[in-house]
Amino acid sequence: MKVYISVDMEGLAGIATWGEVDTSKREASEVLYEHLTALLQGLFSAKVHVEHVLISDAHGSGTAIPYRICEDFDRVSLVHGPIRKDYMMSGLDSSYDRVIFLGYHAGIGTKHGIMDHTYSSSLIHNIWINNKRMNEALINAAFAAHHGVPVCLVVGDEALGEELKNEFNGRWLFVSTKTGLGRYAAIMKPKKQLFEEIKSAAAQALEIPRNELPLFKFERPVELKIELKDTVYADLAELIPGVERIDGRTVRFVHDDYSVVFNAIMAIVYVAMAARDWRS
Repeated sequence: MKVYISVDMEGLAGIATWGEVDTSKREASEVLYEHLTALLQGLFSAKVHVEHVLISDAHGSGTAIPYRICEDFDRVSLVHGPIRKDYMMSGLDSSYDRVIFLGYHAGIGTKHGIMDHTYSSSLIHNIWINNKRMNEALINAAFAAHHGVPVCLVVGDEALGEELKNEFNGRWLFVSTKTGLGRYAAIMKPKKQLFEEIKSAAAQALEIPRNELPLFKFERPVELKIELKDTVYADLAELIPGVERIDGRTVRFVHDDYSVVFNAIMAIVYVAMAARDWRS
């Protein structure tokens, strides 16, 4: 069995503020490493043989996970570094059996979602696909489904679990890491209890028959709408071929191929970033 893991940080236990996901600080990377270690221990203790695991370092610049994870566990590879195609899902293809999301968080605007955002906290106010409000787990699950790969396990904050329970059909597992009290405050689960839950869920998730796992798909054509946080971001975004300006802050892109739509999100983020960082 080949397993793909996409790893973010805001949904991890012990984290409630932006300073705590700053991976230039050793403490932040260690928190992530501990969660990831528990997950991998669960996968490699499962009754099902795991042939290979590919981990996507999908937080911020993609430099959060220490390379030593590939030394601590055999048959593990790491996608590392920024500005890459299929960003949060780089390297995934139809050869993988199932997908796991670790450290994921609720979408922007979610009550009591810890550091709620969708792809960019500073640039994006909202994302819709086919008129459905998105979070990162849904966007990325649809990319996995585009390749025919289902989601088996999500580890993240309680608010994300509430968002996903009515979206993912079939059998899948969710491990809650914390319960939000506000955007920057949460009740964290006891560490020992949480890591045992992650290990157990990882092993159990591999035993669910693949045909019973959820494939979260969109009908074609796929319509993407992004409401940006500033009109100047939309000024630049509408210069991208195929992107249509709907109003002052909102742009629209339509395509039959979900992978094209998926990468259009990051293209819009990158040009908006250029506008944000521009100085006269």
